[in-house]
Amino acid sequence: MQTPGVLDGIRILDVSQGAAGPTAGMVLGEYGANVIKVDPPQGEWGRRLGPPFLGEDAAAYIGMNRNKRSIVINLKTERGLDVFKTLAARSDVVLESFRPGVMDRLGIGYAGLSHHHPDLIYCAISAFGTTGPWRDKPGVDGIIQAMSGLMSVTGEPDGQPVKVGVPAADMTAALIAVQGILLALLARMTTGKGQRIDVSLLQSLFFFQTVPWSMFMVSGRSPGRQGSAAPYSAPNEVYPTKDGFLMVAAYWPQRWTKLTQLLECEELAADPRFCGISERVIHRAELFDLLAEKFRRRNTEEWLDILGKEDILCAPVMDYDQLAKLAHVMTPENFPRLEHPDLGMTPGVGMPTQLQDMPSEPRRPAPLTGEHTREILEEGGYSAGAIDELIEQGAVGERSRILAKDLEE
Repeated sequence: MQTPGVLDGIRILDVSQGAAGPTAGMVLGEYGANVIKVDPPQGEWGRRLGPPFLGEDAAAYIGMNRNKRSIVINLKTERGLDVFKTLAARSDVVLESFRPGVMDRLGIGYAGLSHHHPDLIYCAISAFGTTGPWRDKPGVDGIIQAMSGLMSVTGEPDGQPVKVGVPAADMTAALIAVQGILLALLARMTTGKGQRIDVSLLQSLFFFQTVPWSMFMVSGRSPGRQGSAAPYSAPNEVYPTKDGFLMVAAYWPQRWTKLTQLLECEELAADPRFCGISERVIHRAELFDLLAEKFRRRNTEEWLDILGKEDILCAPVMDYDQLAKLAHVMTPENFPRLEHPDLGMTPGVGMPTQLQDMPSEPRRPAPLTGEHTREILEEGGYSAGAIDELIEQGAVGERSRILAKDLEE
């Protein structure tokens, strides 16, 4: 039996695609919201973000879309638009990720929907926002990483710019969208009115880079690429050991002094180049060479034992294979799996925010394209005959018809 969710009774109409919007919808569903995923007839493009695939859908899609039901609506048809408007009128939140203006041209943007539904909350996620010369530019995660400055501070100093190994813009924007929707729901409790929320991937990554941007705005100097090092403290980076790599953060005075003792290089603590955090940052390259020579003398596990006993912050650089072997990491709370009747066990990652009295709970696996079309329309007041007519006209689609069409083709 599912526990009550803090968002029970909140209905989300999620017409977003890709990663940011779908992830935001998934998070809201985890806390109890009733999330309806609106798929185009061919299924949203995030379903093809593979390999790997589980059944017809990408593993990445499955990981970002649990807690939802899917309805196929053809927004290129008048009847399809009517269906969308009917569902929107029964929803608390509409979540979309089209380019600015697309939903307005279809007559289902915030202005059109809120005219009849003033308490509607409408969250629009776009690449570059709704104003400025970049407004109409298309953009995906890698493009935003390049244009936000993030790639300029990622990678080795003498190497080329590097993209962060995860979709940082999408995931950051997803959580910011969730925050915006929750704030708007809270405001509606006081005002009785809904409002539009705009979230851009670009601004999300600017916020993600608050620390280096703050430093730049004071110094006027771009941080540049520094590998695993931090631009504001040293030593605070990865060092090579005899058999691998070790992350070490020993920049506060007591830990820095203790580290030099453990590495048998106490003279560095008195060296004017390394006497304080600022000095060590300025002379970081020289310091790295001196410490790396020491760290290469022992295995990673040996250093973990030696440094750990003296409260020096350190950690091995672990990959997914290593983490997957740790029982305390691979718990149902951290990595929930949900069973789908067609796909079997589906993967997922747990919520980082846990409420003691009303915790998050994975509620249903990611839906197949159009898996719940008929069910959702029945809830919306459509009769069986009306649903059949909408399907025959191509305004909506259901799973069985989509499969049959695929087999014919």
